Amino acid sequence: MNAELLHNFWHLVVESAPWLLVGYLLAGIIKQVVPSSWVERQLARPGLGSIVRGAVIGAPLPLCSCGVIPTALAIRKAGASRSATASFLVATPETGVDSIAYSYAILGPVFAVARPLGALLSAVSAGVLVRAMEVDDNVVMARKTGSDCCQGGDSGSSDPGPGGRLAAAVHYGFGQMIADTAKWLVIGLVAAALITTYVPQAFFLQWGDGLVAMLIMVAIGLPMYLCATASTPLAAGLLFAGASPGAALVFLLTGPATNIATMGVIREQLGIRSLAGYLVGVITMAILCGLGLNQLFTVFDWSFTPEQALHEQGWSPWRQLPAMVLVLLILRVLLRNLLGFLHKPAEEIQKAV
Repeated sequence: MNAELLHNFWHLVVESAPWLLVGYLLAGIIKQVVPSSWVERQLARPGLGSIVRGAVIGAPLPLCSCGVIPTALAIRKAGASRSATASFLVATPETGVDSIAYSYAILGPVFAVARPLGALLSAVSAGVLVRAMEVDDNVVMARKTGSDCCQGGDSGSSDPGPGGRLAAAVHYGFGQMIADTAKWLVIGLVAAALITTYVPQAFFLQWGDGLVAMLIMVAIGLPMYLCATASTPLAAGLLFAGASPGAALVFLLTGPATNIATMGVIREQLGIRSLAGYLVGVITMAILCGLGLNQLFTVFDWSFTPEQALHEQGWSPWRQLPAMVLVLLILRVLLRNLLGFLHKPAEEIQKAV
């Protein structure tokens, strides 16, 4: 196997693992301590209000496109509507307090403002389209999750105390949630490593400016597995090489919000129509924001002045530890699934095959 491909794959695992582990832990905490009644009040009622709240709640969270998946699933199972869940799924990976600060550091103040604003607009747009394409969310939700959404922090069982809730959160986040997302996580990381290894940088840069460049950025960013922070130096590299600010913004908005893992989970949990609305909302609003940003740079004669050279973070041992923990947790799930498959009766195995 190509050594560069393995290197890129492991680098993606190292970059994603801390945020993934945080996301799984947050999912477990949400499951245990967030009352489903509060979620229902904030995000369950269909309408623009819950969509906007989903975007506003998700925007400051420092979770990437991988870490947001388990968190969003926990919110969905706690009673959030499809449209609010989609809005949360867009806003959270596209921006965050960490990526805004990083954007200001190496892309300048214009991008530090344009990026979160574009994230909010694209999140609301995706949520509105998901809502428009779904007829009866409550019936489907009841059929898919049953009583699971009622087992949050306000359940009728006795309170096990802070220690018991934390243990249950860890067990749920690093057990059930990893089992729910491991397949798409592995597929997404492999696809991103293949693109990083075999798509030459010149392919990004030759289009430079205009609508065609933005469509190319969408096509490349769509399957990539990027977090908001990791996509920032890539966007700066595009700008250094002559890409337009609008094209770089499209990449920043579509890369973190659309990847194979996220799309697979949305299709399974929210449905194919919700996935279509999600993608149309994100891509359309990203292109509109990119065109608007190019226009602002032209009208006000702004120029891009990088504040800091790009550099790759060192591979110190402490950065490898979360990646190894994540790999062990995924292998545990895969091994458990394999053992369960092998212990099935022969008739069930034949049907599965």
